Amino acid sequence: MTLEQKIQQSETRIFKAVFPSDTNHYDTLFGGTAMQLMDEVAFIAATRFTRKKVVTVSSDKIDFKMPIPGGTIIELIGKVSYIGSTSLKVKVDIFIEEMYSEVREKAITGTFTFVALDENKKPVKISD
Repeated sequence: MTLEQKIQQSETRIFKAVFPSDTNHYDTLFGGTAMQLMDEVAFIAATRFTRKKVVTVSSDKIDFKMPIPGGTIIELIGKVSYIGSTSLKVKVDIFIEEMYSEVREKAITGTFTFVALDENKKPVKISD
């Protein structure tokens, strides 16, 4: 399997509905909730790529381009964007889809960095 095929195969997509319990007093998705969901998708993509134990070491940059209203569907897409010897970066995009139309827009983009760990919780090479 080529590196590009491995990256493509580990791409992770999750859909969620934005319910009232997920929103703030402006009826938009809490920023912290969005970040938690992004970290989860990034973790799954990193694990699927490495097939090793990984931990988040940083969220490099998260751009909130537009608010995510309650009553919408969101799609989170995580894709490996950089591979080092013991670390990798996963870019996560969140798209908003209106429930009853074809409107779809990118709302948030962020990058998360992970380190692969061995059984002693020490950094380990991603590819053997």
